[in-house]
Amino acid sequence: MFIPLHDSTPLKIIRFQAVTIAIILLEVAVYLMTGAFRTESSLAATAALWGVVPGEVTGMMPPILGYDPVPEPFTLISYQFLHGSWWHLISNMLFLWVFADNIEDAYGHVAFALLFLFCGVVAALAHVLVMPGSGAPLVGASGAVSGVLGAYLVLFPKARVWILLAARIPLRISALWVLGGWFVLQLVSWWMTQSAETQIAWGAHVGGFIAGAAITYAIRRRLWMRLGA
Repeated sequence: MFIPLHDSTPLKIIRFQAVTIAIILLEVAVYLMTGAFRTESSLAATAALWGVVPGEVTGMMPPILGYDPVPEPFTLISYQFLHGSWWHLISNMLFLWVFADNIEDAYGHVAFALLFLFCGVVAALAHVLVMPGSGAPLVGASGAVSGVLGAYLVLFPKARVWILLAARIPLRISALWVLGGWFVLQLVSWWMTQSAETQIAWGAHVGGFIAGAAITYAIRRRLWMRLGA
């Protein structure tokens, strides 16, 4: 596995990645309120309430808590702002910080925010599709962040990215290899664990990545023109 550090793609239109920063601050604030200083039972209750529970979405199981004050469609948004641990939060936000600014630059602030949320929704639905009866809540921004990575791969495949391979070896390689390799890893991990309950929703990562890549590919020429590429 690798840790992204920095990319070589400068901003061309926006002066500041305001939406990216706002998302990161919101994600951190929500974790401080819901996860950082809570007990395991409290964390589980929060995840069951605001996270996406596939079995509840499909109607294959009753609400975990015995009641369901949060409509299931709303959890397709709310789950994106919950995290299970500091490492879960930090890893997602690091990928977002390195790659999202250029996607926000290409799309514009509002469209980028919509892309982020939409990819998160698609990621959750992909997870529900492959695990329709699961009672394990899905939480985290991984699916939405995966959509950003898919968009980046389409728009900037030749960009150079600094990474720490195995958390210790610095390398500067193209985004095509970094993100293409990351996606292949998600596919392989999904294939190897698709018949078992896991703590990592590989299917959500794959669904979010494909959503971001597909939307961006469909309008890539318009985005490249906007960037003057």
